[in-house]
Amino acid sequence: MIEMCAIASGSNGNCYYVGNGDEAVLVDAGISRRQVLERMAQRNLNPAKVKAILISHEHADHFRGVRVLSKNLNVPVYITQKSYDKSWGPNRPDQVILFQPGEDIKVGGLLIHSFLKNHDAAEPCSFRIENNGLNVGVFTDIGAPCDNVTSQLAQCQALFLESNYDEDMLWAGSYPQHLKTRVAGDKGHLSNAQAFDLLKQHHHPDLKVVFLSHLSGENNRPEVAADAFKSLLTCFEIKVTNRYAVGEVYTIE
Repeated sequence: MIEMCAIASGSNGNCYYVGNGDEAVLVDAGISRRQVLERMAQRNLNPAKVKAILISHEHADHFRGVRVLSKNLNVPVYITQKSYDKSWGPNRPDQVILFQPGEDIKVGGLLIHSFLKNHDAAEPCSFRIENNGLNVGVFTDIGAPCDNVTSQLAQCQALFLESNYDEDMLWAGSYPQHLKTRVAGDKGHLSNAQAFDLLKQHHHPDLKVVFLSHLSGENNRPEVAADAFKSLLTCFEIKVTNRYAVGEVYTIE
């Protein structure tokens, strides 16, 4: 079995739990230690099962809480050298294990497949987490889908997939032009439409559930994102993560 939970998901902070019942990893730590532990307690997730924290890249909404959280849990933080070098020094954790993009990481019974993606960070990675042939992908902060993303998606039974913005809301919104251009660029974020097209073209019969993730507070709404994917509901479950609260614990066996 493999279980998953969005502890936090949005441009205001990200943290994802993936485990096999005995051990787990967290992907990113963009909220405080207190928030992570409180939200895990709300879903009866035991922090003692967390054996590592994986950092996708150095931006604050994925990194700001990692130093205190890793110290509290006494677990190592896996991060690439370039991401570590570009990170804000006071947030850098004490227990660091460096990995190369594309390297597989073994944490107990979990096998983590790392891969590069398109984003405006030093060395941005996403992860596919495997347990006994069951796979959960955590794919956020993707400006444009690349071959790495599509090939890894093909192996996932569950997926946290970025659906950051609605294009009309972004271009009509209050962001300055340079920020709109950055968000919509090939190294920015996936829109609802881009994420839909990715899934429409590359979903497969083994894909059971997709969690729409990393929604913008300014340029998206949960109901807008959900509506964009409704034609795929006959193919797999679609759920929307919450920017302000922990999600459900979802299990695949």
